[in-house]
Amino acid sequence: MNIALGESGLVLALLGAVAGAVLLAVGTLRRRPGLVRGGQSYIWLVVAGMVVATFAMQRALLTHDFRLVYVDNNDSTFTPLVYRVTAMWSALSGSILLWALILSGYLAAMWYVFRRRRDEPLVVWAKVTGYAVAAFFIGLMLSVSNPFARVQGAVPTQGPGPDPLLQDRLLVAFHPPLLYLGLVGFTVPFCLAVGSLVSGESASNWLQESRRWAIVAWAFLSAGIVLGMWWSYQVLGWGGYWSWDPVENTALLPWLTSTAFLHSALVQQRKAMLGVWNLSLLLATFCLTVLGTFFTRSGVLESVHSFTSDGYVGPYLLGFFGLVVAVSIGLLAWRGDQLHNAGTVSTPVSREGAFLANNFLFAAFAFVVLLGTVFPLVVEAVNGSTLTVGGPFFDTMTMPIMLCLLFLMAVAPALPWQRASTELLRHRLAWPAVGAVGVLVACLAAGLRGLWPLVVFTLAAFAGGSALRQLVLLVRRNGISALPGRTGGGMVVHIGIVLVAVAIAASHAYQQQSQLALSPGQSASFEGHRLEYVGLRTVNKPSRDIVEAVVRMDGTDYYPAVESFPLSNEAIPSPAIRSTPAQDIYLTLANVPSRASGPVAIGVIIEPLVLWLWTGGLVVVIGAALSLSRPSRRRSGRPRSGRGEARALVEDHPLAGAETVGVGAGTGL
Repeated sequence: MNIALGESGLVLALLGAVAGAVLLAVGTLRRRPGLVRGGQSYIWLVVAGMVVATFAMQRALLTHDFRLVYVDNNDSTFTPLVYRVTAMWSALSGSILLWALILSGYLAAMWYVFRRRRDEPLVVWAKVTGYAVAAFFIGLMLSVSNPFARVQGAVPTQGPGPDPLLQDRLLVAFHPPLLYLGLVGFTVPFCLAVGSLVSGESASNWLQESRRWAIVAWAFLSAGIVLGMWWSYQVLGWGGYWSWDPVENTALLPWLTSTAFLHSALVQQRKAMLGVWNLSLLLATFCLTVLGTFFTRSGVLESVHSFTSDGYVGPYLLGFFGLVVAVSIGLLAWRGDQLHNAGTVSTPVSREGAFLANNFLFAAFAFVVLLGTVFPLVVEAVNGSTLTVGGPFFDTMTMPIMLCLLFLMAVAPALPWQRASTELLRHRLAWPAVGAVGVLVACLAAGLRGLWPLVVFTLAAFAGGSALRQLVLLVRRNGISALPGRTGGGMVVHIGIVLVAVAIAASHAYQQQSQLALSPGQSASFEGHRLEYVGLRTVNKPSRDIVEAVVRMDGTDYYPAVESFPLSNEAIPSPAIRSTPAQDIYLTLANVPSRASGPVAIGVIIEPLVLWLWTGGLVVVIGAALSLSRPSRRRSGRPRSGRGEARALVEDHPLAGAETVGVGAGTGL
């Protein structure tokens, strides 16, 4: 039943996507409104089909239906319930099923949002594009990556279960779906960009809508990336959270290009500039999500994050990527002459100049990451040799870019349109600059050394002070109710980015680590902390066996462990972490002795300010949510003192939108 139900759902969804695209395209080209109206409703067949297919897969996993190859490879009778549910996106074909389900949801949301504009050519062609993308992914499942493929021969009674790394933390229930909500979400702005190019409609009809959809996808992707970092930190036992792994990079690339778009879209709204560039960013963002899908599912990259490939999916994904790139370039070449704008940058020391610098830096960042990720593949394809591009390359190439971005975050809010005077900048940046100098002096007085971390702390204080000053002026004028809206939301995002930058710099520059060889009852000191190894203990659970080392640190017991699963030969480290606002102490069991009384190796890593990395990620997501909220109305009554300054600062923020919010134009993402 599960096989028939699942495949029926996929067939229904594919028919809905193909029929909807054909009817909309033919109806529009031949000016037949009846066909256009008919094609609109086929989205519900796509949604219904994907819901049915997902239900069938979940039913198969929950009931241990080992007749399905996917269930046989990714489920077991020992697997806990929650990990049976998450097993749907723990392997190749199931992850594509989740991708298509989320895509159908986004297309339905697009249908609802534009229901009153459904007959406009831009919206119609956007829906045609959405149908086409959905048809590809659904067709992929019905051909080379069928999640409902039947086991040949005798039906097994047991499977290996999910990969041990995917049944060790509940984060598997949140990180992949959030990441997919972000990556798949960029399909809607892509569809709107294609619709604008095909229909030939002006940017004013699509830019604002695309920006809001991009914010939603950007927020989900930001949350997914940060949760992935936390997962890596919690599970892999290496004490890190970002290793410039190729699969990590493929998630970062669309984040960089979409962030550039969220900034540069305002220039087009306010100064009639960068029209072609903004379209290019949206098209490139979607292309990079497809490229990332190819990298993670084709087997060309070796990564702890990538899926095991069957060898068939990769060529189709690569072909789809090539098609999307070719169509994007062709549409830009076709309509490019109509998109050139008359606006110019009068001086680099202006808001539009800051935007151009901002976009140049994000483009350079994305190029470096893409180059470091793809270059080893090119070398291997050319001469067959293996080349590894690791952290030192990325750190060296991206650190100057990140410092420049922090500087722009501080200065850009103070820049007005067209031209800025020295006196104006001095007035607006005085207090943030004083705060930055104060932070630098405090760091030096505390004994902190190192050029890069001190520069990061100083620039982060500068940027954070600038954002806080904006928020204070906004709240002083309109009250706390002014925070929801693009003004407050954008500044909250900036503060979150500052926290992330500080946490990364501190944890990298001032990390201390050691490995202590201890016998039961022995103790040792490390960086002012007293650690005593009490002994080993074994915890047996139905789904795993756990060997824990009892380590008493500063009077409290911690339990770094190694976990083994009954149907896997892979042992998974499970660190014990004491997290405080000042530092994390990260304990690992480096080896399990053959006898309980033997010595063990306890890994100890001390990392400052790591907690603020997760806090900063949360603040970023909160800021994005605030920026999507409706802005507060200006309160009635007599204006408070400082109204002119508050208005000027908010209107001049580089993320400000065209929408008036209290003291001036809305600010934020």
